[in-house]
Amino acid sequence: MEFFSLLAGTVILRPYVFLFLAAYLTIGSLHWGFKRTLIFTVIAYLIAFLAEYSSTRNGFPFGYYTYLDATRDRELWISNVPFMDSLSFTFLSYVSYTFALALWSRLTGESWKRRIEDSAEIKYSWRVILTGAVLFMLLDVIIDPVAFLGDRWFLGKIYTYKEEGEYFNIPLTNFGGWFLVGTAILYVNLRTAAWLDKNENFRDWGMRDFPGRALLGPIVYFSVLAFNLAVTFYIGEIRMGLCGLGISLGIFGLLVYKLKHPGTENE
Repeated sequence: MEFFSLLAGTVILRPYVFLFLAAYLTIGSLHWGFKRTLIFTVIAYLIAFLAEYSSTRNGFPFGYYTYLDATRDRELWISNVPFMDSLSFTFLSYVSYTFALALWSRLTGESWKRRIEDSAEIKYSWRVILTGAVLFMLLDVIIDPVAFLGDRWFLGKIYTYKEEGEYFNIPLTNFGGWFLVGTAILYVNLRTAAWLDKNENFRDWGMRDFPGRALLGPIVYFSVLAFNLAVTFYIGEIRMGLCGLGISLGIFGLLVYKLKHPGTENE
């Protein structure tokens, strides 16, 4: 009963995270299939948890930080890491991947009706993996500073770094860690997906191709950015918000450019 109580508390404490998670599971099933999406979730969670478990003990790869025990009796924890923190890596890495895939793939259709021609050569390529890892890291550049100030909004104070960081209290090593972990999550998942593609006994379901499918991942990506920017400005961190807004507009510019130039570089 205690487990279910803590699990319910996890949802109540951070309902917005579960909305993003639900959106990810939906678009993941439509894009990759239900089974592949579950596999992606498990792999991403395990890599993220191991990275967080390591960082809270020896500082690698995010830098040394500690989760505070303020919510331990109200939400589910795995060892010394809140369950939801590692779980959030799953949808953040996936929407970053689908965004990168849209940038590198040929798009068909018009305007918001874009579809992706995601050939195996592109969707499992290093350029998509590394681009996705950069987009994943840039999400944290905007998320982490405002999450660090969670005591000024409904998230609450949940963690602290051993030393004050260079970017709005966040150490730059943290962003390097996000790039490394993002690369690991995407590499392992894409190698697994490529192996499943060759397995004649593997069957999946849920995939759909429809107008606008190429934009589902980027839409969730920018929804995450918009939420965090809104909170940043809400708590009065104008300079932080303007920095995040500038980064977001730069990323949005990439998407606009791609929609205007839907072909690949090899055409």
